[in-house]
Amino acid sequence: MTVDVLGIADLGPGGLAAVLDLAERRAPSVLAGRGAALVFEHPSARTRNACEMAVVQLGGHPVTIRGEEVGFDRRETVEDVARTLACFHSLVGARVLRHSTLERMVAALRGSSRDVPVVNLLSDVEHPTQALADLLTVRQELGSIEGRTVAYVGDGNNVCRSLVLACAMAGARTVVATPPGYGLTEGDLAHVAALGGEIRVTDDPMAAAEGADVLYTDVWVSMGEEGEEEKRRAFAGFTIDDRLLAAAAPDAIFLHCLPAHRGEEVSATVLEGPRSRVWRQAENRMHAARALFAHVLGAVADAPDVVEARDER
Repeated sequence: MTVDVLGIADLGPGGLAAVLDLAERRAPSVLAGRGAALVFEHPSARTRNACEMAVVQLGGHPVTIRGEEVGFDRRETVEDVARTLACFHSLVGARVLRHSTLERMVAALRGSSRDVPVVNLLSDVEHPTQALADLLTVRQELGSIEGRTVAYVGDGNNVCRSLVLACAMAGARTVVATPPGYGLTEGDLAHVAALGGEIRVTDDPMAAAEGADVLYTDVWVSMGEEGEEEKRRAFAGFTIDDRLLAAAAPDAIFLHCLPAHRGEEVSATVLEGPRSRVWRQAENRMHAARALFAHVLGAVADAPDVVEARDER
């Protein structure tokens, strides 16, 4: 059965654990002699580099396609683009403006003769590959995910949503601090609860940071978003700075999915400081993508020819 990952919860707790295990190893060459289509409606630095290298490490050939080259619903319908890409590739990953584009791709391919996995590389709803890199970094830096407290301070956006759902499946508590009107939805909170997760929401960044094992933030204004100045005013006081970091646990780490705006969502002293792990987190985007692609293509973490990924770096 084809495995699509449009949201992090599509993996389930077992699949999430398997992908994190695979990310610590080099998976078998499940894409040897085959292609992977990587479609980018949004500009990309980390996601494109991470995913292209992930495909190469799996033995495959990445073909990166810009949004204007396929022209969803302008040059061709989303469905026709998906069917075309599936003629040539064993995997389709897409970074899209609208989550519904991914859903339409899946609907077009399921049950067809060209049934290949579709992976969300970022949408307006979720960013599952980022959440995988986040949890991988927490596990590497703190030794475990279960029982940890992850505090997210900022916009309740796609990154935040995938993070809290991933934490719920991995047994970590989350605290989300947002200004009024910028938080997660009631549906998001219900989803966390349905996954057995523990989440607390607040409009007080200091209350969120207190005793946390991980402090996390993202940009306040995302690509293409309107009302920049109004949003920046609403987020005044939500900068993760030395004061907030001091309120966290003594061994707490700082994470940011990048790009970062120093002096807005994070101070330069925190971003560049000794408790920042943003560059390991960025590198883990590649390891997480490689593991996710391998997983949806049928690799398992205990395969006999799997070796430690960092042995050959």
